Amino acid sequence: MAAVLGIFVGQAWSGVPWFEAGADPSAIAPFSFGSLLGTQLILMGWVESKRWVDFFNPESQSVEWATPWSRTAENFANATGDQGYPGGKFFDPLGLAGTLQNGEYIPDVEKLERLKLAEIKHARIAMLAMLIFYFEAGQGKTPLGALGL
Repeated sequence: MAAVLGIFVGQAWSGVPWFEAGADPSAIAPFSFGSLLGTQLILMGWVESKRWVDFFNPESQSVEWATPWSRTAENFANATGDQGYPGGKFFDPLGLAGTLQNGEYIPDVEKLERLKLAEIKHARIAMLAMLIFYFEAGQGKTPLGALGL
């Protein structure tokens, strides 16, 4: 979803089509490719390894010892106590699906379920938008160009 928005904003701001942005000589990259790749591999490797372990041993990664922040595991837990899933006070900092009372997150289950469904729907629309962007890029067009902007 962020990529779709980033494509529009990036092209509007720089004037460079999204599919040519990496080849633009005037593009400024604050990090080298190697440092970005290394960071990506380390962070995603850690997250995916936890997901993989949880796949074979369900709920094994929602216990306190499974995370480096074990002393604050309850801060990352949702209403059911599962860590890493939406609904806890750190996953809902704006209080859209619950309230924070005396340091304890009180979820509104109905709102949380509605927001989960909305996120899935928005993600699917964003995936369709990206597919359209890919087809447009194959023809040398950009999303802003297709809209006449």
